[in-house]
Amino acid sequence: MKKTASLLMICILSGVLTLGGYLLFFDDDAILITESPRIPAYTPVNLNSLPGENGADFTEAALKTVNAVVHVKNVATVRRSPFSSSTSQALQGAGSGVIISPDGYIVTNNHVIKNASQIQVTLNNNQNYMAEVIGADPKSDIALLKIKAKDLDYLPFGDSDNARIGEWVLAVGNPFNLTSTVTAGIISAKSRDLGMSSAPSSFIQTDAAVNPGNSGGALVNIYGELIGINTAITSQTGSYVGYAFAVPSNNARKIVEDIIEYGDVQQGILGIRGVQAANLPREFNVEVSEGVYVDQVEHGSGAAKAGIQSGDVITRIDNVNIRKFSDLTGYIGSKRPNDVVEVQVNRNGESEIFDVKLTKLEVFQISEIGLEVTNATAEELKQRNVSNGVKILRGLTPQMQNEQLYGTIITAIDNTPVSNIEDVEKVMKRRKSGEPITVTFVTPDGEKQKYVWR
Repeated sequence: MKKTASLLMICILSGVLTLGGYLLFFDDDAILITESPRIPAYTPVNLNSLPGENGADFTEAALKTVNAVVHVKNVATVRRSPFSSSTSQALQGAGSGVIISPDGYIVTNNHVIKNASQIQVTLNNNQNYMAEVIGADPKSDIALLKIKAKDLDYLPFGDSDNARIGEWVLAVGNPFNLTSTVTAGIISAKSRDLGMSSAPSSFIQTDAAVNPGNSGGALVNIYGELIGINTAITSQTGSYVGYAFAVPSNNARKIVEDIIEYGDVQQGILGIRGVQAANLPREFNVEVSEGVYVDQVEHGSGAAKAGIQSGDVITRIDNVNIRKFSDLTGYIGSKRPNDVVEVQVNRNGESEIFDVKLTKLEVFQISEIGLEVTNATAEELKQRNVSNGVKILRGLTPQMQNEQLYGTIITAIDNTPVSNIEDVEKVMKRRKSGEPITVTFVTPDGEKQKYVWR
C-alpha cells in the first residue's frame, strides 16, 4: 500500500512538472528569464503571420490581382526597307499594366509604351483591346492608358505610406511574355533612390522576383491592394537577382488623377534646395544625422512664406519621418500645388513646426542642350540687372550638371528674347532640328555670356 501511494505521488509530481514545463515554453504570457543581459531573449516566430493554411493566405490576393493585370504590347510602324515606302507593324516591346477602374483605365510604365504607334492590351481571359494613351509622365515613368470596355476587374489603390518594411507583397505581371505570373516577397526598403537621374527618386524595394516584362505590373499587399507599380530591377545580367523597385501607389495615383483632371502632372514643391544631413561636412556643425539640411530657400516659395530658413534641418512632414532626401521628394511627390503640409524642423537644436503651402513647379526641359529651366522672379531679374529671362534649375546631363549653372538666367535663345517657359517652348518648337542653338546667359554675378551648341 505504501509503495502504491509513493508511486502515485511520483506520478502526480511528474505530471505537475510536465505541465509546468509546457506552460513555461508555450504560454504566450510566459516570461523567459535569461542569465546574461548581453544576449537578447529569443523571440518565437508568430506562426499566424506566416503564409500557409493557418496564416496569411496569398491565394485570394493573387486571384484578385491576376484578373486586373494586363499584358501590354508596344507596336510601332516601321518601314520595310529604305528603298520602299511600304510599312509594317513590328513589336517594339512588351510589359504589364494594371486596370484601376471598371471602365478601362490602365496604369503602366512610360518606358513600356514609349514611341508606340499602336498599343495592344490583353486581359487575363485572353481578350484583346487596342489602347489609347491618355497621358504620361516620363520623370516618374508612369503612363495612363484607356481601353473601351466595361465591368472590368480592377485593383483598388492602397496607401503606400502605410506599407511597412518586412511586409509580405506579391508582384504580378508578364515576365518574358509568361502571362499572369505571381511572385511573393517582402518589402525590403522604402524611399530608395536609385540615382538614375539628377532628380532624386523614391522607390519601394522588394525581393519578390521581378524580371523584364514585369514593368508596369502590380505590387500588392496580402489584401489585394495596389501599393506600387513595378518599374525597375538592378542586375548585372538584366534578370532578377533579388532587387526590384516599384513606384509607390500614392505617387502613381496622384499622377493618374492629375492626367485625367488637368491633362498633365501638377507638381507641388516646398521651395527649398537641400542636402542629406548625414552628408554634410563637419564644419557645418549640424548635430543631427537624419533629415534634410536646407541650403537655400526659394524667394516667394511656400517654405519662405512659412518661415523656414537656410540652416534648418527638416525631420518630419505631416506624419512621415524624413531621414534622407528621397523621403522628402517621395512624400511631396504625392501632393499638389496649394496643398498644405506640416513641416517639422530642427533649428539650432530646437524643434519648430511650420505649415507650408506648396507652390507649383513650372519647368521646361531644353533637352537639346541638357538644361531644365523655370520662370524667374522679378527680384531675381533685378539682381542680374535684366528685364526678362528664365532661370536654370539643373543640368540634365552629367556634363551640364558639372557646370554649376543653377540660378543662371537665360535671356534669349537664337537671339529671341524669352520671358517665361512658354516663350522657351515656342522658340524650341519652331526651330529646325539639327540647327545650332545660340543661348544668351547672365550668371549670378551679373556676367553676360553667349554660347552656341552645334
